[in-house]
Amino acid sequence: MLHLACCLALLLGLRLLGGFPWLQVVPASLIFYLGSGGWRSLHIFSRTIGRDLHAAWVLLQVKLCVRRHLRERNTIPKIFAETVRLYGDKPALISEGSGETWTFRQLDQYSNRVANLLLERGFKEGDVVALFMENRSQYVGLWLGMAKIGVHAALINYNLRLEALVHCVTISNARAVVFGSELSDAMSEVHASMGKTVQLFCSGDWDPQQVPQGTHCLEPLLEKAETHLPSRPDCCFTDRLFYIYTSGTTGMPKAAIVVHSRYYRMAALVYYGFRMRPDDVLYDCLPLYHSAGNIVGVGQCIIHGMTVVIKKKFSASRFWDDCVKYNCTIVQYIGEICRYLLNQPAREQERQHRVRMALGNGLRMSIWEEFTGRFGIPQIAEFYGATECNCSLGNFDNKTGACGFNSQILPYFYPIRLVKVDEETMDLIRGPDGVCIPCKPGEPGQLVGRIVQNDPLRRFDGYVNQSATSKKISQSVFKKGDTAYLSGDIMVMDECGYMFFKDRTGDTFRWKGENVSTTEVEGTLSKLLDMKDVVVYGVEVPGAEGKAGMAAVADPSFSCDLEVFGRDLEKALPPYARPVFLRMLAKVDKTSTYKFQKTDMRREGFDPSSVTDRLYFLEPSRGRYVDLSPELHAAILAGKQKL
Repeated sequence: MLHLACCLALLLGLRLLGGFPWLQVVPASLIFYLGSGGWRSLHIFSRTIGRDLHAAWVLLQVKLCVRRHLRERNTIPKIFAETVRLYGDKPALISEGSGETWTFRQLDQYSNRVANLLLERGFKEGDVVALFMENRSQYVGLWLGMAKIGVHAALINYNLRLEALVHCVTISNARAVVFGSELSDAMSEVHASMGKTVQLFCSGDWDPQQVPQGTHCLEPLLEKAETHLPSRPDCCFTDRLFYIYTSGTTGMPKAAIVVHSRYYRMAALVYYGFRMRPDDVLYDCLPLYHSAGNIVGVGQCIIHGMTVVIKKKFSASRFWDDCVKYNCTIVQYIGEICRYLLNQPAREQERQHRVRMALGNGLRMSIWEEFTGRFGIPQIAEFYGATECNCSLGNFDNKTGACGFNSQILPYFYPIRLVKVDEETMDLIRGPDGVCIPCKPGEPGQLVGRIVQNDPLRRFDGYVNQSATSKKISQSVFKKGDTAYLSGDIMVMDECGYMFFKDRTGDTFRWKGENVSTTEVEGTLSKLLDMKDVVVYGVEVPGAEGKAGMAAVADPSFSCDLEVFGRDLEKALPPYARPVFLRMLAKVDKTSTYKFQKTDMRREGFDPSSVTDRLYFLEPSRGRYVDLSPELHAAILAGKQKL
């Protein structure tokens, strides 16, 4: 009853602060919930009350800060000004490649120079400047300086070339492009396609012969610019800050709109939720053109005064050396980075660091405990989120395998939900009233978040392209007439509300009457194959219901013992989840955030006459993989070979 009293006291406090009118019914609902669920509900209550109270405190603290910033018409540059006042001479950014350290005051002065230079050049509030360079401190100073005068940066993937690069510059309506000298060749290839009105600025050691004609060298111009803070435009907390592009795994990248309040919310929820401190040193090896590196990572510097070490590019062999060198206490990861680190030979440095937390998303359940055990990291701060989403999750209490949770005591406190989807089409399933059907514990469903556009914590700003925005919104999801953001991700929730990532809606497939999670199968196969890159997807077989599983394995030397592999698969996976086909690749194509590219391989299928890689078929009577010859392929198509 003490826990219950504490919870009710917190809820009453929230009610007094206002902004939660629906909380009038929460205490009564809580008592009814516990009473109707009996001892089972009390058991869940006792296991989750500490977690839920912490989450409620985090949400309350962030909401109050957001309210204050809205009231005071603050922006990220204004918040940074307060950080500079508190931590002026403390190291803010360390560029690992050059070893250059910038204090908060130096970062402030550099960004002021950027702002004044752009003003001198005629740029004004609402203009867009594309930023196309590899990771370094100047990257942060450039977008921050633009923000000080209301210019929006378009943060472009430095791996893009030709048509995709032109597309990203064009859809942002950029008036200028600031590019790193290391990308001069890429800009030379496309500058004629971007139009004569787009100004070009090159940063770094440049050769005038290697850059497009008319390019300005940035550094001499910045040296002449004033270091004082220019007059600020009348921006507010919900105005645009910059654009971040999606990875473009199924088409051209889309420009997601990031407003000041979204930047603050993403960085602050992580900071308070995972109990970070200003004296932490964060190792950021993720690309700064994405939200994980530039908001979740660099945001801790801009907003909370933390020192951030910026790595030019992720290096598995140098990772722990860098952590030891810079006394890092927090490291960032995403996607397959943890697996790449496990695949490295053991070395002394991997246990000599001071890292207390690994922060990121995409750590597979299959290697979670192996990763923490080998490298001695006490806390995995796994979270779920996307640049544009309004249904972020956080695993605040170090639950193995979970990407976050939703309270089972107060399920409506944070308006997110798993809703049922059709396992064939992945379309939302609705009840007789037209409203989506919530999932029960253990049932897979798509994660959705209710949209409340006048609430900075619940709003959805979408993309520059309005049609792309519309595809992520659905009506009547929580109740009749409401709107919700569709994450496109399938998750499963346990009885305590912990969420476990299962798959993306486009990747899950049906085989032998069962739903197959490509993410789970990829994790299992990779572990069996000594941490090799593995991509799993479904392929159509004429006359067969559903899609047969196919695994593409990056094994150029073909070192896999198929006999042993077949036996291991029988132990590790149920029959329906075992890949029917194998494809041996020289390498697996990945996005810059370590997501696998499957579209082309899914289209190519398992035809040995059109696929040059070695192909294998799981012969059911023998339980082992055999060469997929043209004759065997023909027998499968004719229905003569059983699957």
